[in-house]
Amino acid sequence: MKMRKISILGIFILLVGAAIFLSAQTADERIKKGDEYYAQLDDAKALEEYLAAALADPNNYEAQWKASRSLIDVGDLVNTKEKGYEDKQKKYYKDAETYARKAVALNANDTWGHFYLSASLGKYALLLGKKDQIAMSKEIKVAIDKAIELDGTNDLAYHALGRWQRRMAEIGGAKRLFGSILYGSIPKGSFEESEKALKKAVELKPDYINHHLELGRTYVSLEKYDLAAQEFQKCLDLNISLAKDNTYKEEAKQEMAQAKKKLK
Repeated sequence: MKMRKISILGIFILLVGAAIFLSAQTADERIKKGDEYYAQLDDAKALEEYLAAALADPNNYEAQWKASRSLIDVGDLVNTKEKGYEDKQKKYYKDAETYARKAVALNANDTWGHFYLSASLGKYALLLGKKDQIAMSKEIKVAIDKAIELDGTNDLAYHALGRWQRRMAEIGGAKRLFGSILYGSIPKGSFEESEKALKKAVELKPDYINHHLELGRTYVSLEKYDLAAQEFQKCLDLNISLAKDNTYKEEAKQEMAQAKKKLK
């Protein structure tokens, strides 16, 4: 009887071990497939695979942060001319936040969980009122700083820092004083610090279209219209590497025309 119990226990342990192995294997396969779709600029199918990977192995860190990334990507591609588009985007970004928080809980010492937490919060904040945006800005900055602290070569984190600095700098002077009365303490930002962070992002990854687009926008804020036009032109010259790049190129084309008008 004792031997039989040991035998049954042994079989149970083997079955559990096999289930865990197969689950992890399935997750790895799904992540690989998701990466292939991501490289093919098919964000919807990539998201499908990453979500399946996260479901197959809830403890897989890579599956969690890549699911967060793809939820943001798909949310960004929602047609803003559709009725109720903001609600759709909010859902994607909120889900992205959930997966990013899971990633951070699984591995707090890697850059990507923190970065996509900052990105999902930032995207969601843009769909809210000023008071909520300011309240969320502090947590967003903490997540960005942590991502950079963990990996000084994370160009996307520097990109996020540049955008954060510019957005906070836009609330200045009397507007900042009035805003403080309405919303409480407003974090300070700087156009110069925005330029510095975005130039670092460009240095780390010069072929990333959106780095140049945001640097161009910061130059516009600094009234450096010649430099802004140069950055917008780079957006048009670079090859597409992400599904969103066509949108970025169209925005760059329009903003370059505005910058050139300022030079006349």
